[in-house]
Amino acid sequence: MRVGGTLKPGMVAPPARICTCPRLRPSADYNSSVSESEENPLETTPADTDQAATAPDRSAAAEKVKSFPQTPGVYLMKDAAGRVIYIGKAKNLRARAGSYFLKAAELDRRTADLVQEIRDIDYLSADSEVDALLLESRLIKDVQPRFNSDLKDDKTFPYLQITTHEDFPRVEFTRQPRQKGVKLYGPFTSAGSLRGAIVVLQRIFKFRTCSLDIDANDEQWRWFRPCLLASIDQCTAPCNLRISKEEYRRDINRLKTFLEGGKTRLLAEMRQEMLTASRLLEFEKAARLRDEIRLLETLDKRGDLEENVQPEVFLVDPKKGLAGLEKVLGLKGPPRVIEGVDIAHLQGNETVASLVQFIDGLPFKAGYKRYRIQTVDGIDDFRSIHEVVSRRFSRLVREGASLPDIFLVDGGKGQLSAAQDALDSLGIEAPCLISLAKREEEVFVPGRSEPLRISRDSYSLRLLEYVRDEAHRFAQHYHHFLRHKRSFEE
Repeated sequence: MRVGGTLKPGMVAPPARICTCPRLRPSADYNSSVSESEENPLETTPADTDQAATAPDRSAAAEKVKSFPQTPGVYLMKDAAGRVIYIGKAKNLRARAGSYFLKAAELDRRTADLVQEIRDIDYLSADSEVDALLLESRLIKDVQPRFNSDLKDDKTFPYLQITTHEDFPRVEFTRQPRQKGVKLYGPFTSAGSLRGAIVVLQRIFKFRTCSLDIDANDEQWRWFRPCLLASIDQCTAPCNLRISKEEYRRDINRLKTFLEGGKTRLLAEMRQEMLTASRLLEFEKAARLRDEIRLLETLDKRGDLEENVQPEVFLVDPKKGLAGLEKVLGLKGPPRVIEGVDIAHLQGNETVASLVQFIDGLPFKAGYKRYRIQTVDGIDDFRSIHEVVSRRFSRLVREGASLPDIFLVDGGKGQLSAAQDALDSLGIEAPCLISLAKREEEVFVPGRSEPLRISRDSYSLRLLEYVRDEAHRFAQHYHHFLRHKRSFEE
């Protein structure tokens, strides 16, 4: 089976053609891995298929699934003519593929038609969930199984897009891919899994995901302040010209090799390059290559897509939102880092807080933090805000880290004053400190009694609402976790 090919955006998949490959079995040639799709037909994960309500003509396939490994991979379902009619990915091949042979699969409207046609099933093993996600995309694009279209709704599929016309190419998630100046990978079946994979891969290949238009020949970029991704070694900071155009493109080419299924070849090339750098006494380069090789080799331990999944955004255009905030808040430039804080109460006697972080208008989960309020008894949102802000900014100053461009507090003028008092007590000059009140979605700033006038339909307000809502969601999640833990202990 050929892996690759090109599927133009919007192209309708032709009828599935007969798969001419031999019986598919685990293969080292396919370096991929699996995760549950956003449109998973079933949430049921059977431990065994003995409970399956299988018709006689599906019994062979149901029995075959019992021999599948409990590791990541891609499963391929076939009809009576031997045609591949559906391709899916799984974190656990045996459990995921086996779920299609349960009675629930026959009754679920999303899978009923598919399971009636299954006569055989095969699989390809993968090293990790990220590998399986990429393998699934390549196989679907190549084989174009009928049910991979039938089981989808009419929304635009997500793609991974790499710009090719820039000095320092960007890696982007998109549902509206460009026709020129980009290299496309996809379409993918799961937006959440793709977002998670981008986060995982960025830790290895350290590419940029921002929307900056960086000119390698413009020396003014040397005075540009990189975002936090550079501080945590997740981006090589081309925005500060810390890496040459040639070295950065070498990293992008490595990423492309991995995305196209050449993981084994890529590792061999990187090991050879590391040895060469060591012989030439280029120890910093050799050390970086060593670290990247280790990350690639242990991708199965680091590539949990559910852990890295980013929330989906539909109503917010990050670039327009940031430009709007620059204008309405009177900033010197578009904000790069926005942090938001929210408070939640545990049964009236325990308070927790959340802090979320957005970089270039998108959530950055590695920067999320949770707090258990330590100095406040009972319910007191103002004092709780004071404590969280004090703890957060004390740590940033202590570690010599950059302050956020915008710090957003959930609440009105009272919560804003509490946050300002915390900064004043630390002797820290506040960044752009604002609060967002829920009822009327009013934005307050220090020293001004009236809220700012921002259109309810503006991109800037939508972005602030997104940060606020994400902080609230994260706080509530922690609140429910602690409540469940307490109930269990009791």
